Amino acid sequence: YIWIPGTRPEPLMRSKTRIVADGKEPDIWGFDGSSTNQAPGSNSDCVLRPVFTCPDPLRGGKNVLVLCEVELTDFTPHPTNTRAFCRQAYEKYADQQPLFGIEQEYTFFQQGRPLGWPEVGYPAPQGPYY
Repeated sequence: YIWIPGTRPEPLMRSKTRIVADGKEPDIWGFDGSSTNQAPGSNSDCVLRPVFTCPDPLRGGKNVLVLCEVELTDFTPHPTNTRAFCRQAYEKYADQQPLFGIEQEYTFFQQGRPLGWPEVGYPAPQGPYY
């Protein structure tokens, strides 16, 4: 079971292992949210809801990775569960087609340093060398 905890400013990945009987789908599971910055110690129960499984490329065999959303004990999305809020927006606008743009950035070098940078020190604020 893999999930995103409440670590700030950048969330990390958390995981724990569960043995599930052959043929049985992974189901919801709990964890102590106080150890992941998702709950106070006095009320630390959180819920893991499986949302995607795929073969485990490291362990192989019948092993799977179970990607989860974090929920509160009333089964509503935890405030750190941004995937749930993304899904709500996706469902709200399901009749529309997404548009994606690809941005490529390049760095030009001159005499071993980025073009526009001085020989020593740091460059001036962004502008002539963007």
